Amino acid sequence: MGTGKTKRNAKYAKVFETAWMPQEKKLNNVDLNKYKEFVHEVTSNESLSSMQMYNRMIDIEANSGGKINTASLMTGAIGLSSEGGEFAEIVKKCIFQGKPMDDETVFHCKRELGDIMWYWITSCRALGLDPNEVVEENVNKLKSRYPGGEFDVHYSENRKEGDL
Repeated sequence: MGTGKTKRNAKYAKVFETAWMPQEKKLNNVDLNKYKEFVHEVTSNESLSSMQMYNRMIDIEANSGGKINTASLMTGAIGLSSEGGEFAEIVKKCIFQGKPMDDETVFHCKRELGDIMWYWITSCRALGLDPNEVVEENVNKLKSRYPGGEFDVHYSENRKEGDL
């Protein structure tokens, strides 16, 4: 960490402290303009600067020995989030808003799950991972997490060290 981070940390404390205002100027106890400054101060340089983000992406690729493609990794990560949201939107509408879970809706779910799969494979490719090994690792993780071979709330909430 360079001196820029140290200066930012000192400024962060001041901005955080001044984010709290008298009751008449508060929205949920926070001055949103001061909060905006606070958010800026605690944001990484890579999130504030396209050039620093680009340099970080190049560093990741260079340090991976060519195994990681950060452009594909970003595509996969953002795509998974977006398509997962689209799938969740369908489920939300069915559960909470009365949308019928009919053949057309199931087909829509199927298409979104296909999109999720596309971005999942893109992410595997970006990281140089064999998708079969990814699934195998997931199975091994779940076998270890649930030694009885079935779901158990205790093991779900009380994981072993290193169980991500």
